[in-house]
Amino acid sequence: MNRAILEFYVDNDCLLIDFLKNNIEKSKNNIKGFISNGCCLVNDNVVIKANYLLKKGDKLVVILRQIRDKQYGLINIIYEDDYFIGINKPGGLLSVSDMKHNVSAYDIVKRYTNKLYVLHRLDRDTSGILLFCRDKSIALKMQDNWNDVVITRGYLAVVNKISGSGTIKSYLYEDKNFNVRSCNDPKRGKLAITEYSVIKSSKNYSLVQVNIKTGRKNQIRVHMNLIGTSILGDRKYGGNKDKRLYLHSNVFKFIHPVSGKEVSIICSSNFDIL
Repeated sequence: MNRAILEFYVDNDCLLIDFLKNNIEKSKNNIKGFISNGCCLVNDNVVIKANYLLKKGDKLVVILRQIRDKQYGLINIIYEDDYFIGINKPGGLLSVSDMKHNVSAYDIVKRYTNKLYVLHRLDRDTSGILLFCRDKSIALKMQDNWNDVVITRGYLAVVNKISGSGTIKSYLYEDKNFNVRSCNDPKRGKLAITEYSVIKSSKNYSLVQVNIKTGRKNQIRVHMNLIGTSILGDRKYGGNKDKRLYLHSNVFKFIHPVSGKEVSIICSSNFDIL
């Protein structure tokens, strides 16, 4: 059971703060904190104004748990059960510590729970869903059967304007400077498969939904560059010098190894460029 969030469907038009006061057992100050800290999502969009007008039929999600870190502030826990814990990782935060011993998401979440094991990683500058496991044997089992138990890994990306949809296949390898390169030689690299579809576009940019069939390092970033576009803020692979990388893990679906049921974790982005 996901114990980290509450989900509501609004029956009547009302202010966000009034709805929360009537539906969750928290003080008024706690409720204001949930709102101002970005813990309330209306129809998958973050709302930070207490006087926001909810409309009948709106879907409201309230994130109940957060981890506070001195450097990265409040980090939302977006999924939690007895075996797993998932967070909305901020861009710029390592998934696990590097040789320079920089603080990582693993370090931060480890302070919240006693046992913690790594399942997968996100690039440092990529934000969004990062899932950890609380049981070593389950973590190893999932990693050994990753393609069978993980159904969907989806990302949102803002790229230089493109159109349509497609599937990109190539073989990726890392050069001596630790840059990931694409080639057509299966002996040189590992197969990478990326599906993409444009959601909407402005004059210069497109918001793209991306689903990866393989989890190679820098896969989406390299593949976007391969089709003649690049992710905003991706200085390494042809993007501009924006202050952030516009790549966000927004969907993670997997078969729960204990319950056998499908778990779907959704995490909206705060992209506001389009």
